[in-house]
Amino acid sequence: MFEKLQPAPPDKILALMAQYREDERADKVDLGVGVYKDQDGNTAVMRAIRAAAKRLHDEQTTKTYVGLQGDKDFCAAMGDIVLGGVIPDDRLRVCQAPGGSGALSIIAMMLNRAHPGATIWISDPSWPNHIPLLGGAGLTPKSYPYYDAGTGSVRFDEMMATLSGAEAHDIVMLHGCCHNPTGADLTVEQWEAVADLCREKGLFPFVDFAYLGFGDGLEEDSAGLRALAQRVPEFAVAASCSKNFAVYRERVGAAMLVGENASAVDTAFSQLLSVTRSVYSMPPDHGAATVRIVLEDPELRADWMDELEGMRSRMVTLRRDFADALRRASNSGRYDFIAEQKGMFSRLGLTPEQIDTLRNEHGIYIVGDSRINIAGLHHDKLDDLARAIVSVAG
Repeated sequence: MFEKLQPAPPDKILALMAQYREDERADKVDLGVGVYKDQDGNTAVMRAIRAAAKRLHDEQTTKTYVGLQGDKDFCAAMGDIVLGGVIPDDRLRVCQAPGGSGALSIIAMMLNRAHPGATIWISDPSWPNHIPLLGGAGLTPKSYPYYDAGTGSVRFDEMMATLSGAEAHDIVMLHGCCHNPTGADLTVEQWEAVADLCREKGLFPFVDFAYLGFGDGLEEDSAGLRALAQRVPEFAVAASCSKNFAVYRERVGAAMLVGENASAVDTAFSQLLSVTRSVYSMPPDHGAATVRIVLEDPELRADWMDELEGMRSRMVTLRRDFADALRRASNSGRYDFIAEQKGMFSRLGLTPEQIDTLRNEHGIYIVGDSRINIAGLHHDKLDDLARAIVSVAG
């Protein structure tokens, strides 16, 4: 059975993580792995999540299946926190999913049932797993211009020009906020323009919302998506709780469908649940139930929001201070864009050879496209890091 198989190419980020673990240098720096880290380099369990998990342990009386949709109260809470009530309840359906990746997968497979092999437009660049994940669901990936490496900003006119050539029933993948890997986001006005184009051309927006609360705040980060929601008749959202609730290994996500009316979205949702039945049947419960407890309890929710805001503001400060350190080291403003971008990631614009030099000579680990994890920075090492980067960048 296996004799004709060839080894799958290694995942570059996972391979980099393995290299970092094997590196014995005490001063090594990990800016590759995409998880939030505190000032001590730890990815801690959030206070509200720890309290909610204890309550769940004490109060839960069964481990039987939760059903294809998952925890319905969790689904309702996620719909509210992402869309804020801008969509009437009869047009919205939410399904619990195993992480944001699971939500992306089941939505993509459902969309492929609606329009087999449909074109899905993905930003250039994007999260590396978007193309294999969405293409693996049967969709046909194409790219639209997005990031200007010279200015650290969005190539919006070129993006819109390319999408203007898309055809009805094409799908447009958008990052809800904190674009991965660039940190360059659309403005609300640009979201509105994209929404108007989608409505005019009959395009289907599909939003990957992995970093809600990591940019400008919970409400602010949702503003673009909510503007889109008020302008298009139908769209989908894949939401993740991995980052903003720090429940990475629990695999907590939500797949959201919005239809033009209740009948249309009910039909689509039935197909979405059919996909889940064919892939993994029932979703995992523990992480979603824990998140649901946090969102339903006023005190826990307030504590979660306070801790999340602390994580967000720390990254904002790190961005500003790192940009300042790079300005001192380079005697130029070539890296000032880092302070203006949002979320966990930015790109430094280094070549693969320069990245290899940083790793081999300085113990600084960065993925091959020069994406860095802002949360992996240490305040007391910013100047040393900046000098090393400038020394290899020239």
